[in-house]
Amino acid sequence: MISTWSRAAARALRGQSAPVTYGLIALCCLIFLLGPASGLNPAYGSGDALPAAQRAYFARWGVVPVELFGGAPRTALTPATALFVHGSWVHLLGNMLFLYVFGAMAEERMGHVEFALFYAGCGYLALLGYAAANAGSAQTLVGASGAISAVLGAFLFLFPKARVTSLFPFLLFLPLRFPAWVVLPFWATLQWMAAGRTTQGPGVAYLAHLVGFSLGFVYAWVRYGRTSRVKPPAQAPEGEHQP
Repeated sequence: MISTWSRAAARALRGQSAPVTYGLIALCCLIFLLGPASGLNPAYGSGDALPAAQRAYFARWGVVPVELFGGAPRTALTPATALFVHGSWVHLLGNMLFLYVFGAMAEERMGHVEFALFYAGCGYLALLGYAAANAGSAQTLVGASGAISAVLGAFLFLFPKARVTSLFPFLLFLPLRFPAWVVLPFWATLQWMAAGRTTQGPGVAYLAHLVGFSLGFVYAWVRYGRTSRVKPPAQAPEGEHQP
């Protein structure tokens, strides 16, 4: 759970002050439902035809590093379009959960227009950074996790003492409350450790998570400075999150 520290943050968690966050969630869900990955759109066929349609769809709207740096002008847009494409139900729901919890408070602090530009810009750069580090790869990259990681980075700077209830497998999934300055760096460390592993085939773009997280934290640090952090009152409402 996250303890919010102002009436503005409480409004954000109730959806009253975060239209960009909830609009992004709605848009990602709609695109997923209409696309082939959901398996609900008969236009993409079924059986053996469906996986082929999914691969073609991801290749069109996702980032393919070897093509991105191959000179085709159309591919320059793929780091933006890939932010709204997800590969599975688990992929979509996991990303939207993080965006739902952390995005509302960050948007309330930044403002709607700035948050929208921040989300899109950091998301684009996160996917671009991953593609640059894997320029010879033909593996397609899709998902909003680079942009959402940037939101986590900004949240860490803006709300370092926000209380987050986390479920850790090695602690028997006991719900334990820790401040964001403990949970989010721990999450970033896990991404760094995973990014160092050499894998083959489809997987998670952990490097994009790290790039996005770093961009988000640095942006909040430069933009708002040390005096902008929110200070807690005596009592605070709560929202839920399971990282």
